[in-house]
Amino acid sequence: MIRNLIKVISSLCLVIGLTAFTTMNVSAADVLELVEPCAGCHGKDGASTEPDIPTIGGYSAPYIIDTMVAFKGKERPCEETEIRTGPKKGERTDMCTIAKNLSEADTQLIADYFAGKPFVRAKQEFDANKAKAGEKIQESKCKKCHENGGSSPEDDAGILAGQWTPYLKQQFKDYTSGARPMTKKMQKKFESLDDTEKENLLHYFASFQ
Repeated sequence: MIRNLIKVISSLCLVIGLTAFTTMNVSAADVLELVEPCAGCHGKDGASTEPDIPTIGGYSAPYIIDTMVAFKGKERPCEETEIRTGPKKGERTDMCTIAKNLSEADTQLIADYFAGKPFVRAKQEFDANKAKAGEKIQESKCKKCHENGGSSPEDDAGILAGQWTPYLKQQFKDYTSGARPMTKKMQKKFESLDDTEKENLLHYFASFQ
């Protein structure tokens, strides 16, 4: 009942948002101009081909917005990275700088754009036995916030299933070190995992292809 209500409200908000964009005369070309620089690292339509860069196409709009707000406030690590493709290839940037230069309206447009794209799962190696062990951990400790094996964008918690392992591994390190904050609920679950369990979870998420 609650989930259905949330979906209804979300649909209403989307309609209101689209009406607002029409009123502001925001064109498809304007949106494409906004998201074009993102492809330099995250790939076309947010489908990353770089193992250390997350695929963001298919993430929910609220999750993308929350992520950008966190970067703008420097609440998440902002490691410099090299732009991989495009006219600025070879230049260095970081997500805090990118987020800082975007208005709230721009961030909303970008979030809606990528939320409308499919999540493209990474083709990568994994150990089937470790993935099987990781599935049990996912079911017992992660399922409440990351449903369907971590593949549901509706959770507004990102997509873990099929995400690049090197990227997720770095996020695990950032959570462990405290560089990336967690909610109290997640912290309790995450800190109960040992290194082997974390590795098994990574293989489980990698098994979605």
